[in-house]
Amino acid sequence: MTRADPRLSLNQATIRHADLADALRVTADAGVESIGLWREPVAEVGLETATRMVADSGLRVSTLCRGGFFTAIDGPERRRSLDDNRRAIAETAALAAAGAPGSQAVLVLVAGGLPAGSVDLRGARGRVADAIAELEPDARASGVTLAIEPLHPMYAADRAVVSTLGQALDLAAPFPPETVGVAVDTFHVWWDPEVLPQIAQAGAEGRIATYQVCDFVTPLPADVLLGRGMMGDGHIDFRSLTDAVAAAGYEGDIEVEIFNAAIWEADPAEVVARTVQAFADHIPLAASRRSGW
Repeated sequence: MTRADPRLSLNQATIRHADLADALRVTADAGVESIGLWREPVAEVGLETATRMVADSGLRVSTLCRGGFFTAIDGPERRRSLDDNRRAIAETAALAAAGAPGSQAVLVLVAGGLPAGSVDLRGARGRVADAIAELEPDARASGVTLAIEPLHPMYAADRAVVSTLGQALDLAAPFPPETVGVAVDTFHVWWDPEVLPQIAQAGAEGRIATYQVCDFVTPLPADVLLGRGMMGDGHIDFRSLTDAVAAAGYEGDIEVEIFNAAIWEADPAEVVARTVQAFADHIPLAASRRSGW
């Protein structure tokens, strides 16, 4: 049986149909030391109960997914979104405090797509910048890092008007790296010819808040959101990306986050075991400086 790498964190989305209790249990039972949580399963049990469950699990918390979705034009919808992000910041702080030593108070931000009927991509990105500026003081006061996650350009219309790591770094630039960083997700950035220098820049600025891995599989399904695969099942060169992230100085947990209908339907314990093996096979040890491996 392959030992789970100490860097490995299982993002809860990979076993989407498991509730919080089951997700914590199968993760810990597999020897995985860290978990990336999602707000919806936390909300199902309530934050107070969720923090107790996390504390009892003995697991680190690597991130909370997700905040963001604040591209709406000024009005009630935008206010609701910003208020919800403030709640997400508070949840992130509480869950990280409940986790084992080494937990990271990182809230992953997905920017949001174009408002209905709009083709103003530049304006939407400007509203993302405005939202981060409004939320940064709350994050700073709570000890939380906002991790701006660029998504693959195929999601620019409906999910994230931030498409490249360079754009995410530009949005983060006005703020301290302790409060605003970036999420590097292999699925979203592997295609970008500028990704390696962008990772180096992110490292030089101290802005890599989380590193997430999964593969890009083809043909893409009808719902392209579910086009992620287990490492080794697709087209991504994990060595070059992981070596770049390690060289950039990132020593935190590495999350496996997979949206895939077949994986979701499988037994969660089997998925975690497969994740442990795929991580060992495809994520190079160059990133293992924290563990000393």
